[in-house]
Amino acid sequence: MDVRLTSEQQQLRDAAAKLADDLGPGSVADLDDQNRITRLEKAVGDTGFRTLRSDGASGVEVAIVAEEFARGLVDVPFIGPVLADDLSGRIGREPSVAEGPESVDLTKSLAGVVESPAELGELSEGDAGRWRALALTVTCADLVGSARGAHALAVDYAKVREQYGATIGSYQAVAHLLAESLTLIEGSISVLRHAAWAVDELPAVEAIEAAKVAKIYCARAALTVCETSIQVHGGIGNTWECLAHVYLRRVLAATEAWPVKLEELSIGLS
Repeated sequence: MDVRLTSEQQQLRDAAAKLADDLGPGSVADLDDQNRITRLEKAVGDTGFRTLRSDGASGVEVAIVAEEFARGLVDVPFIGPVLADDLSGRIGREPSVAEGPESVDLTKSLAGVVESPAELGELSEGDAGRWRALALTVTCADLVGSARGAHALAVDYAKVREQYGATIGSYQAVAHLLAESLTLIEGSISVLRHAAWAVDELPAVEAIEAAKVAKIYCARAALTVCETSIQVHGGIGNTWECLAHVYLRRVLAATEAWPVKLEELSIGLS
């Protein structure tokens, strides 16, 4: 597989990133801004991001959007609708829709998600497996995006917060924590990209296996990155006003959606 993004995929990433940066919440208070949420909902609907699969998009392209939306804490439904769109294409009609599970995630990223839709029973084993691989992969993308956002938040804070006459980012103890987080993110991007490619390119059984490996790796890495972000923020990182806990909540929610245990894997993962 070629892990490089095509020019069209890069344009898709740029478009998703711009939408997230322009209309995503910039603070915890923004989560209650209904005017912003209305504009965000309209923008996501108008772009057609939720119907990527019926428009012929690959698993890689769905993951690209999911990752950027999580990085920007986009707080309108995407995962649920895009999976429903994939399922509708496989069954030839609109599937059942859920209101969305209760979640600790303040951005409600799992709104509309149905983890085990009844319609899966109408599909062949291969099609049902491929849908499940996509579901696992899109939550991995959410984890990676959340980790990237939490890391960027910590880096920005480390550049401006001063202690003993110097920014805290200039101290090795903080710099090494941030460097380790970046390493975890890079590893997560690699396994995510493979899982996203596998959704359409490998047999369903192998695609699910790739997605399970990615889910375990990305969940572990994202949790560590979010905890590091809170640590770098110091006392303020434990307050309601700091966005670090919003990223952490999103990671916890994504981890519990289609959860995977290490013993489920048929290949090693240390």
